[in-house]
Amino acid sequence: MAHIHLEDGSFTLVWVLIWWIIALACIGAALWFLRSPGRNNQKLITIAAFITAAAFAVFQINIPLFGGVHLNLTPLIGILAGPVLGTLVVLVINILSAAIGHGGWGLVGANVLVNLSEVIVAYIIFRGIRRLIPDLFSRAGIATFAGLFCGNLMMVAIILISGIQGVTQSSSQILAGLTLIMAVNMGVAVIEALITGLVVRYIGKIRPDILGENHP
Repeated sequence: MAHIHLEDGSFTLVWVLIWWIIALACIGAALWFLRSPGRNNQKLITIAAFITAAAFAVFQINIPLFGGVHLNLTPLIGILAGPVLGTLVVLVINILSAAIGHGGWGLVGANVLVNLSEVIVAYIIFRGIRRLIPDLFSRAGIATFAGLFCGNLMMVAIILISGIQGVTQSSSQILAGLTLIMAVNMGVAVIEALITGLVVRYIGKIRPDILGENHP
């Protein structure tokens, strides 16, 4: 799904620093919220730890379609852990991914922003349409697809704004290529939406309290 799979040096140092500064501001805000009274929820922290391990493992599984794609589970992170802990989760995942060569170190900041947009949008939509769509499977699927769509838009925007060093293609040509990648990603997003919907529905049946649902 949405992830900037470029090596270090693809962005100029200025843009690397800009995306890192914005990402660090988001991380700092998340840490500040966690230190606020009543925010130290041990259950959510435990859930975040489990989802970090699961998402990192799934993130490394390459699906041999159109040159290779993968699932993110970032919308599931947003649904289960929320945007505050979700910020720290995507940071850890991107650092571990860079450590094994999945994207450059300099692009961790940009990729945190891409994945964080997926976490936040999925969380907002999953909670926001609860009364309109009470069915967990449908709600999680819609939230997942919307979150991944926004993540892809963020990825395209960051690459176009930053530019890619050493590439002779024009901005329109780069955009055309990115649009094709986004179309493929959104095809995979349908699969991830179905998987996330099934997972959330199952959790809703056995542990509705994790989702903040009152019904069994």
